Amino acid sequence: MNGFEVLFRHIEQKVSLTDQEREDIYRHFTPKFLLKKQYLLSESEVCRHMAFVCSGLLKTYHIDEKGIEHISLFGWEGWWLSDFSSFLTGIASVSYIDAIEDASLLLISRENYEALTLRVPKMDRYFRILYQNSIVTKERRLRNSVTYPASERYLEFVESNQQIIDRIPQNFIASYLGIAPETLSRIKHKISKRQ
Repeated sequence: MNGFEVLFRHIEQKVSLTDQEREDIYRHFTPKFLLKKQYLLSESEVCRHMAFVCSGLLKTYHIDEKGIEHISLFGWEGWWLSDFSSFLTGIASVSYIDAIEDASLLLISRENYEALTLRVPKMDRYFRILYQNSIVTKERRLRNSVTYPASERYLEFVESNQQIIDRIPQNFIASYLGIAPETLSRIKHKISKRQ
C-alpha cells in the first residue's frame, strides 16, 4: 500500500472524499523518507511541515538542561506529527522529532495546509476532528500523570498501544512515562510475577 492510500484511508475514517478531492489532496503533499535516527525536526528550527506517517515509527521529545530526553509522543502509521505551536506561529521549536525506525512520510507545508483547507472544505473538518481528539488525549495523559502511579500508567500505555508496544525500546517507554528505566524494569517484573 503506498503512502497516499494510507492517508486517504485515514481521512475517509472521518470524512468521505470524491475522486477530485483526492486529486486535490495529492497535489498538496510531498513524500519524505527518514532513516532510523534521522531528524524530521530539531530544537530551535521553525517547524515548516506537518507530517503524516505512512510507515515507520517516530518520537517527539525535548531535552532538559541535564541532557535527559523527555518523550511526549510516539507516531506510527496513521499518525500526524509536528511541533504544532511552531508550525502555526512560525516561532522556533522547542522539540525534536526523529525516527525510531525507517519511516515514510507525507509532508504538508503551512501554505499548502491553508490552500488545501480552502480548496477542500472537508479537510478543514477532518483536521478539526484530529485537533479535538488530540486535546482529549493530552488532557487524559496529563490527568493520568498526576493521578495514577507509574505501574497503572504503564499498564494503560500497553493497553492503548498494543499494536506498537514491541517496536518501542524500553528506555523510550520509560521516558514517555516519566520514570527511570530501572523503575520500569521493576514494574514489569512485578506484573509478570502476578501473571
